Amino acid sequence: METGIIMNCKRIYTFVTLVFMYAFSNSSAIAQFLTQQDIARLPAAPADHRIPYGKDPFQFGDLRLPKGKGPHPVAIVVHGGCWLSAFADLRLTAPLSDALTRAGIATWNVEFRRVDNPGGGWPGTLLDVANAVDHARELATKYPLDLKRVVIIGNSAGGHLALWAAARHRLPEKSPLFIKNPLPVRGAINLGGISDLKSYLQESAVCGKPIIRLVGGSPNEAPERYRETSPIEMLPLGVKQTLIVGAHDTIVRPEHSKAYAAAAQNSGDDVQLIVLDNTAHFEVIAPSSPAWATVENAVFSLLSVTKK
Repeated sequence: METGIIMNCKRIYTFVTLVFMYAFSNSSAIAQFLTQQDIARLPAAPADHRIPYGKDPFQFGDLRLPKGKGPHPVAIVVHGGCWLSAFADLRLTAPLSDALTRAGIATWNVEFRRVDNPGGGWPGTLLDVANAVDHARELATKYPLDLKRVVIIGNSAGGHLALWAAARHRLPEKSPLFIKNPLPVRGAINLGGISDLKSYLQESAVCGKPIIRLVGGSPNEAPERYRETSPIEMLPLGVKQTLIVGAHDTIVRPEHSKAYAAAAQNSGDDVQLIVLDNTAHFEVIAPSSPAWATVENAVFSLLSVTKK
């Protein structure tokens, strides 16, 4: 009997040890991926100019200019953060903007009212992004920007806004989001971004909830607004799109981007989907990560720029 008890204890000890080792190995695997805090610690040179595009304190952007006379191709950068100011601001995409500028591309890293800011939500958040994009025309009257070579790049919730901003020419005139003659862009780059608001409402308990405030209602309450704000419902967007997502992204899972890419291609859009191994949600906006070469190449390709 005593021998049986000892053997059972050994089995339990072995089982607990194996469970602990399995959990530890998985936590180590997770720990290898970057966090938002890691991005916040990345270096970024200060912007050359902080410029308002409206009167609200959140209506401004950071302009970074490459060396040389120009005119310079332009990347308009939209940060993520679940459309919430409590989660992130344009400092999240400062390292990305700085890296692109050092590579020869002018960057206009924009801030905007989020759904938890006064005036944000429907339609303020979307109109802010639209006005920030179109403000590039005003910038080009003072700075050497090539408005024939412009892309919009965004990550996470900013990826949604980047796709939406590139598709504004498809909005009906009766829409509260309609602005005549939106700035034409070469394409949009979505980095681990949201492309289907309805499905994402179900996919994310945290970042899905702000969608209701962004659109001003649920899909049942405001179906026409989802048709004017959700990229998958605006297809075909009529611009080139590159979607880059990490195979280990748990915030915007690869399946989300795959479903959108398939729908976009079926609609006739020119869409490239790149799923990166050993990559999660934040590597795609980190110039220090192995994923960065893919992101940079996508920007250069859409802008038809030869990498120096």
